Amino acid sequence: MAAYSFFTALVGILALSCVFAQIKKKEDNLGDKVHQLMEWNNKKSIIRLNGDKFRLYVKSPPRNYSVVVMLTALQPQRGCSVCKQANDEYQILANSWRYSQQYSNRLFFALVDYDEAVDIFQSMKLNTAPVFMHFPPKGKPKKGDTLDINRVGFAAEQLAKWVGERTDIQVRVFRPPNYSGTVALALLFAMVGGLLYFKRNNLEFLYNKTSWGIISLAVIFAMTSGQMWNHIRGPPVMHRNPNTGQMHYIHGSSQGQFIMETYIVMLLNTSVVVGFIMLNEAQNMKGDPGKKRILSLVGLGCVTIFFSLLLSVFRSKYQGYPYSFLFK
Repeated sequence: MAAYSFFTALVGILALSCVFAQIKKKEDNLGDKVHQLMEWNNKKSIIRLNGDKFRLYVKSPPRNYSVVVMLTALQPQRGCSVCKQANDEYQILANSWRYSQQYSNRLFFALVDYDEAVDIFQSMKLNTAPVFMHFPPKGKPKKGDTLDINRVGFAAEQLAKWVGERTDIQVRVFRPPNYSGTVALALLFAMVGGLLYFKRNNLEFLYNKTSWGIISLAVIFAMTSGQMWNHIRGPPVMHRNPNTGQMHYIHGSSQGQFIMETYIVMLLNTSVVVGFIMLNEAQNMKGDPGKKRILSLVGLGCVTIFFSLLLSVFRSKYQGYPYSFLFK
């Protein structure tokens, strides 16, 4: 009986020793992973991973840190202009975190390029880029751990807001100073000042209604087409449907837009205004009635056709809008 008790105690001690050994091994493994990530992060704010490193440091346990990964295609032969724009914003975010006072080993920013890890894209069934994903310390990524670029864009501020929602870590974005706007404004004032100085005896052009009208319309077209929204949100130029391969230039929701959509709306608004200008000029035209009639018809055609196209764009973004003109 005593021998049996001794044997049982010995088995228990060995079992506990194995458990503690496994825990120690996991802790050592986790410590090595964090140490390696911190070493890479001290060199670059974005850690570049291939397939093996991605599986080891991002997918495999144990982990006690979050990893935000941008899966992208930056090689020139891929022709992904959106990937370059997204990478610039992602770099701003990663630098803001790397040099902030809150920086710690709880969060890392990584990048996986398609040409360096094709198997990762295939295993995750990704056929588009860029894609931003958050990998939590425990468990698998959920639906919200993939950023909806079409809805919120990929500006650094929007990325930081999404990272805060997924990790409870607030990253304050610091953009590097950009003096191009200041220099351009200074040059513009210098050119205007120089023009006024050399034309100081002949300033009738300042009273030219046509010039001021064109400048005013240019500003109005830029603002009504959504240029400011593009500047704030940083949307993609266009979007290719991953299932059909079809290219979309108009966003299918009222909550977003593409850069190409901005130029389309600007062109349509310009064409409608040109049509109204033709109608007005035909009304005030003196001389040949035939030319007056042709100008009126051309102006009416511009207003009718391009306003109908503009209404079609509106219908495609606001599903269920009941009205249309020439086109559906």
